[in-house]
Amino acid sequence: MRDAGGDVGRVTHTYTAQRLDQMTDATSLMTAEDLMANPVPNKRTELVAGRLVVHEPPGYLHGATAGRLLLAIGIHARTHSLGIILAAETGFTLFRNPDTVRAPDVAFIRSARVPAQAPAGYAEFAPDLAVEVLSPSDRAGQVLAKVGDWLNAGAALVWIVDPVRRVARVYRADGSESILGADDSLDGEDVLPGFSVTVASMID
Repeated sequence: MRDAGGDVGRVTHTYTAQRLDQMTDATSLMTAEDLMANPVPNKRTELVAGRLVVHEPPGYLHGATAGRLLLAIGIHARTHSLGIILAAETGFTLFRNPDTVRAPDVAFIRSARVPAQAPAGYAEFAPDLAVEVLSPSDRAGQVLAKVGDWLNAGAALVWIVDPVRRVARVYRADGSESILGADDSLDGEDVLPGFSVTVASMID
């Protein structure tokens, strides 16, 4: 029985690797529906201009920081009836033909823009606030590409939080941006009125 179980495990792994190669084939483009229908086990995935992008699961510090941000924003939004908060890896279809699906670590949607009926798949719009927590493996160009996608698709505010360097960057729809140190505050501005937390409190 142990040998049979081992063989099954190896076959499953081979199938997954082959399927992943097919999905990431540079000659083929995927749609948002393809992405939803073909999850990659134990990976984080996004779609950028029809190309599948696969990431490893984030580490402890990333997860802890994202969790604190989710909790803080969620409590404030719920207490003041400002809108809804969505957890990590919730996909948003930002563009079509070719399709781009991004998944922030935290997303906030103002009440006026919350769909009357929850989408069966990915939402076809950008959240008002998209929060990305950096991992050590993230490259600057890839992060800026994400910021550009969020803003171009209609996000009003994007926060990039770096728990290793203990800094954050704020990008706004009007083109302005700010760099925040550990003792500076992440402010919800007119997107999340009344919300303010120090960068350090979301990391420590």
